[in-house]
Amino acid sequence: MNRPVAEAIRVADWYQVRRDLDAAGYAVLPALLGPDACAEIAASFDEDRRFRSHVVMQRHGFGQGEYKYFADPLPETIDGLRTGFYARLAPMANAWAAALGSDVRYPPHHAAFRARCHAAGQTRPTPLLLRYHAGDYNRLHQDLYGELAFPLQAAILLSEPGRDFTGGEFVLTEQRPRMQSRAEVVELHRGDAVIFAVRDRPVKSSRGHVHARLRHGVSRLRSGTRHMLGIIFHDAP
Repeated sequence: MNRPVAEAIRVADWYQVRRDLDAAGYAVLPALLGPDACAEIAASFDEDRRFRSHVVMQRHGFGQGEYKYFADPLPETIDGLRTGFYARLAPMANAWAAALGSDVRYPPHHAAFRARCHAAGQTRPTPLLLRYHAGDYNRLHQDLYGELAFPLQAAILLSEPGRDFTGGEFVLTEQRPRMQSRAEVVELHRGDAVIFAVRDRPVKSSRGHVHARLRHGVSRLRSGTRHMLGIIFHDAP
C-alpha cells in the first residue's frame, strides 16, 4: 500500500469512527489526504485510460454533473484506500449485520470479499471520481449494483469549499420506521474523508435493533468546480 495512505489510515481514530457510525450512520476522518494527493487525483479526471466508464448524470436522471469509474488495476493510492479502509471497517460491518439479524459475514481482507463478488458475477471495480460545475448536483441515492453489497462506503473531498467552489454540500438523509426523514449536511474540507452507511444501519429500539435507511447526495453548486473520490467496496456486474 502507498505508505502515506497506509499511515493516514493507521493513525485515524477508529474507536471514534465506530462511535460516530453507531450514533449517526457516518463519521468524518479529517485531513486523510494531503493537498498534493488531492490535486493529483482530481487532475486525473481527464485521463481516460484510467477509467472503465463515464457517466453524465443528467442523461440518467441522477442529477447534473459527471463521474467516472476507475478501471483495474486501480491506481496505487485508490487501491490503498480501498483495501486499508476495508480492513478497518469489516469488523464494524459484521457487528451491524449481527445486530440486524443477518447471517452475512464479511471476510477480514478485501481480496477475499472481491473474490466473493466475482463469484457472484460482480467483476467491475466501483471506486469513482466525480466532478461538478456550477449548477450541478447529485440526487439522493444509494450505491447498490448487484446482489452483494458491503454496508459501508467512503468519500473524500478533493476540492476546498469557499476557494474552489461554493455550495455543493454533502447531504445524508435517514429514514427510521414510522418516522419522517432526518437530513444532515456533513461539513467537509479538502482531504477529509466521510464514511457512511450504503443503505441500512442498526438503530436501537425498545424491541432490539431496527433498520434505519440512509441515502446520500450533493446539494447544488453555486460556483466553481468540485471533485470528490468515492470508495465503494463491492464490485458491479
